[in-house]
Order: sequence, then structure tokens, then C-alpha cells
Amino acid sequence: MSETQSGTPASAWALLGVALLAVSSAGVVLQQMGDVPPLLRASWRMQGTALVLLPGFVYQFWLNERPRVEREDILVLVASSAFLAIHFGSWVWSLDNTSLVHSLLFVNTHPLVLVALMPLMGRAVSRGHVMGVLIGFVGAAVTLLEIGGEGPVTPEGDAAAFLGAATVVGYLLAGRHLRSERGMPIFVYAFPVTLGAGIWLSISSFALESTALSSIPPESSLMGWTDLFWLPWVAYLSFGPGLCGHTGINTVLRWISPIIVSIVLLMEPVIGGLIGWILTDESFIGPFTIVGGSLMIAGAIMVTLEENEEHHG
Repeated sequence: MSETQSGTPASAWALLGVALLAVSSAGVVLQQMGDVPPLLRASWRMQGTALVLLPGFVYQFWLNERPRVEREDILVLVASSAFLAIHFGSWVWSLDNTSLVHSLLFVNTHPLVLVALMPLMGRAVSRGHVMGVLIGFVGAAVTLLEIGGEGPVTPEGDAAAFLGAATVVGYLLAGRHLRSERGMPIFVYAFPVTLGAGIWLSISSFALESTALSSIPPESSLMGWTDLFWLPWVAYLSFGPGLCGHTGINTVLRWISPIIVSIVLLMEPVIGGLIGWILTDESFIGPFTIVGGSLMIAGAIMVTLEENEEHHG
């Protein structure tokens, strides 16, 4: 395995690049599945990803050394699945109600949300945190000047994507607790959380989108993704962004610093916008989005760097 001068295997950087491309492609793929209601679409993604994660779960939970799971761990898993369900449901809804780039920008503001929660977690907020948040939210305000212009940007669509960012913080904190502090293996954590999110989203789709257990057309069926037309779409989302993306990110953390990985992943709105433009030629990016989006990403990077400095300081 060839290595770079820093000692990090070249294959780890390649895997991180593949993971970034995979997660960045999810938005445009989900947006192109617009014939399926958003909550149902999100549940299909969770169902497919859970199936992909199942063999790893079986191996780590039953065939390998069986990890100890306490009652408190189960409660955290349930909470994490609810956060993940709201994150995915609101984000997919936002893809139908604002531009692709705006959706990706606002759903990636979670480093800024985390700073707002730090006082509640008993953590001090530094000047660097405050500066990063101010720059980020000034950028968000600038992007909102796009509303009412030529493009498809709407306040409710941007707000839904921001809700996705806020709720993913709960999912990330739960994951950090179970994976780092409790030592829970990756698939033992990821499978039940993903399956649980799929169940929450399915129930929500039944209640709000008139979804049926089985129906014709498949676009209103809980298991409609098994239809030959939709199966390749959900298979790509499950193996691409789901397995190669998120599992790839977890894998490269063995060689690449979390701070580097976090900053690379903040490029998702840029890469996702480019993928959308290449595949559909319809990705609207106005001048306020370019200026404001750049500030939002810069603010998120500042907060992430400050977190790293405090962690290692």
C-alpha cells in the first residue's frame, strides 16, 4: 500500500474522495425521485441502507464477541433513530421545496448549531466559536436574499434543511456517546438506528402522505422501492451514499484526522451542486448563494478548526 509523506496511505485519501462524491450525490438522486412523496422517499432510503448494514450487524452482534448492550444504550439508540428520521425527512422535503445548493448548504450548518448548544452541554464558547457562527449566519442571511428571485429558493425549504442540520446534531452526539464512550461496534450501532429511522419515517408517511402497505402505483407503497423501476435508485442510495459514503468515512478515520475529514465533508454543497449541474443542467446558483454560501462554509470550517484546537489544546 503506497503512502503519502505524512504516513497516511494513499488509498485512505482515495477512499475519502469516493466517500465525499458518494454523499454529495445523494441530494440530486433524491431530488430526481420527485414522483415519490418525500417522507416515503426518505423511508425507502433508510430501508435499503438497513438491509445493506444487516450482514455487518449479524456478524458483529451474533457471530463475533457479543457486545454488552444496556437498557440506557437502547434508549439512546431509539433517540438517535428519531433524530436521524427527522433529519432525513426534513432534508428530503427541502429538496422538493428549495434549490439543491440551498438545501445542501443549510443541512450542512450543523457545526454552527452545535456551538449554540454548547452552553447547555456545560461547555465554554470561545471567541473563535462566536466568530465562526457570526460569519456562518451572516452568510445564511445573504443566501436568503435569493428568495423571490428567478430560482426555486423558498424560506420554508431552507428552514426544513436547517431543521435537518439541527436534528443531525442529536444523531451525531448519540453516535459519539455510543461509539466512543460505550465502545459499541459500528454495525451494532448503525443498523438499529437506520432501521428505526426507517420505521419512524414509514409511520409518518402513513399518517401524512396516505401511503399504503402495498399499492399500485408503487410511488405510494411502503415497499414500492422493490419495484423494478425504483430498485436501482434505492440500491444506489444504499450502497453509494449509505455504505461507500458513511461507512467509508468511518473507515478513513483510522488514518486521517477527524478534523480533516470534517472539513473535507463541508465541501458537500459545492460538490453536490456541481454533480447536480452536470447531471441535470438545472442546478440554480444565484450570486447571493455564491457569496453567502462561501461565508457559511467558511464559518463552519472556523468552528470545526476551533473545536479541534480546544480538543487538543
